[in-house]
Amino acid sequence: MAKLNETARRRLTDNAPVIALAALYLLIEIAQPGFLAPSTQLGLLADSSTLFIMAAGTTFVVLLGSIDLSLQSVASLSSVIVAMLLPRYGAFAAVIALAVSACIGLLSGLIQTVLRIPSFIATLAVGGIASAAALTLSGTRSIGISDELRNASLGWTTGSSFGIPHEILLGLATFLFCLFLHRSTVVGRRVDAIGAGEPAAIASGVRVSVTRCLMFATSSFFAGLAGVVMAGRLGSGSPTLADQFLLPAIAAVIVGGTALTGGAGGVGRTLIGALLVSVARVGMTFVGISVFAQQIVFGLILIVAVTVAFDRAKVLVIK
Repeated sequence: MAKLNETARRRLTDNAPVIALAALYLLIEIAQPGFLAPSTQLGLLADSSTLFIMAAGTTFVVLLGSIDLSLQSVASLSSVIVAMLLPRYGAFAAVIALAVSACIGLLSGLIQTVLRIPSFIATLAVGGIASAAALTLSGTRSIGISDELRNASLGWTTGSSFGIPHEILLGLATFLFCLFLHRSTVVGRRVDAIGAGEPAAIASGVRVSVTRCLMFATSSFFAGLAGVVMAGRLGSGSPTLADQFLLPAIAAVIVGGTALTGGAGGVGRTLIGALLVSVARVGMTFVGISVFAQQIVFGLILIVAVTVAFDRAKVLVIK
């Protein structure tokens, strides 16, 4: 009987994000009839895509049992680079922004593995450097992108094809790539092994340092991609463009069910988490909660999610 109860509790915990998402949809539909209309859902998915792209990349970092606190700084710097270089280099400006973003993540990984510094310190420091670089390059101001230039060079981030916004298609491409990387490659299996137990992974011959650097580069790459998409959608690059995205992105990963201690979860769960965060944001907007106050709610959601899902058996001492 006890084993049956434990199995039921585990299934309930595993399916809690989906249940919560369904409940949120139902509540908002009751409060705001027409929320489930296809046009509304397309708009919601388009708005959720940027958050999901950022969260999908950092899912691999969380699977390692680490954290990336440089996401918003990398995304903002990426938007500034695109806005600055677009008039001269056209669509190639996005390639440069993504390359710089990946290098920033690689730097975070190298700092951790070579200097043996915890991930939250390394990424916080590197994020500060990226933020300062964005402020310096932009002169602490937004850099506008003309509609003509945006349509010509960043059309893949705006507009629609077959009635589907390009942001949704980018989010789908990100989902499929990350799903393939996690489930069908050696790197994905190594990430799970490191998250489940780094000493055992080292003993089995896994190159932990290389994998860690690659995953932090991947996290920053997708943060940079989110910055490019935001620049395309908003028609400008800004050193503070993504300042409100760090907490929702991490919340999307954790609320979706990826274990903060690593080794369990994946991008599919992050997709559910991103939808949960986006639908919750819509609900709070309907109620009249300001964007800044929403950060308080996301903080509380993150605390509750970690409290419920945190595997304390893996961490004997909470520091």
